[in-house]
Amino acid sequence: MTGASGRVLVVDDNKVIRQLIRVNLELEGFEVVTAADGAECLEIVHSVRPDVVTLDVVMPRLDGVRTAARLRGDPRTREVGIVMVSAGQLPEGTGGPAGVDAYLAKPFEPADLVETVRRLVGRGPLPPEPRGQAAAAPGQA
Repeated sequence: MTGASGRVLVVDDNKVIRQLIRVNLELEGFEVVTAADGAECLEIVHSVRPDVVTLDVVMPRLDGVRTAARLRGDPRTREVGIVMVSAGQLPEGTGGPAGVDAYLAKPFEPADLVETVRRLVGRGPLPPEPRGQAAAAPGQA
C-alpha cells in the first residue's frame, strides 16, 4: 500500500534490527527515526514527535517496559502508539500498566510489523487500550 504516512521512532539496541525495521517501514512510506535504547528514546521523543514508537524489551540503560511506562506517564507522549518488539516473553502486566498497544515476537514477519504500525498511525489520538480487552472508561465515547 503506497501513500502511508506517519513518523515512527524505532528503539532497539541491536543495530541490525533497527535497520531492518527502518527499511521495511520506509519502503511503506513512513518517516523513521532511530534510537539505541530507552534513555535515548526519551531524550529525542519530544523533538521527533512520533506517531508510533517500537520498543525492544531488553536494552541497556533503560529497558522497553520502563520506557513505555514513562511515555504513558508523560502527557505529551501519552497518546503515542507503542509496539513492543522482543525475542523474549513480555513481562506479566506489561500490556496494562505500561500501556503497550501491540506486541510482536522476534523473529517477526515484516508485513506484520508494517500492518501493526499502519493500524496504530491510522487510529488517531485514541486512548491506549490493552490488546484483546475492551475497556469502557467513564467519560469516553
